[in-house]
Amino acid sequence: MLTWLQRDNLSFPPLDKAMREPNGLLAAGGDLSPERLLAAYRHGCFPWYQEGQPLLWWSPDPRTVLYPEELHISRSLRKTLRQGVFQITFDQAFKAVIEGCAAPRSYADGTWITPSMQDAYLQLHRMGIAHSVEVWQDERLVGGLYGLAMGQLFFGESMFSRVTNASKAGFVTWVEHLRERDFKLIDCQMPTQHLASLGARTISRKTFAEALARYLGEPDTTRWES
Repeated sequence: MLTWLQRDNLSFPPLDKAMREPNGLLAAGGDLSPERLLAAYRHGCFPWYQEGQPLLWWSPDPRTVLYPEELHISRSLRKTLRQGVFQITFDQAFKAVIEGCAAPRSYADGTWITPSMQDAYLQLHRMGIAHSVEVWQDERLVGGLYGLAMGQLFFGESMFSRVTNASKAGFVTWVEHLRERDFKLIDCQMPTQHLASLGARTISRKTFAEALARYLGEPDTTRWES
């Protein structure tokens, strides 16, 4: 039975209560306050819903992650990075990045990054917890990604690309930045071919929960600049 969250209670049901079909649906309701969002990530779940649906919280099993040391960079992408085709910055245009991620895509109907979701993560960015990567070409924003940094974990939320390899270039640069800061794991949530090509793989929900217990700490609220 699906658990409905109360606005005055930030607790979530145990992860093993998540549904098998649809995979990982854990709870519904609640709100998108910073306190609840941080509690959700600490617990091992995240919000994902379409406009018109109730607020839904998920903890899929298996979980898609990337260990920074397993990052894969193809020869063609290495060449692109060496050529300096893109200029990459951090935390310089968060609002533009989240709007880019929310924009319509040819392969999907609608977006789960609703105006309410955008407002919630903008608030986390103002708190210094949510961060963005911007990919520029000729002073035009052509790609980017955003997510949350807590302890030695980065929780990736979404990425977008307007030209070939833009999001990959931003992702690779970001992972290398996280590796330099001794981050241990990047949560990618759900599997895609795009992420798999960069070295992401799946682990069990149990293994992900163990990583949370080991590496999760307080958010780093400093601005990250490239």
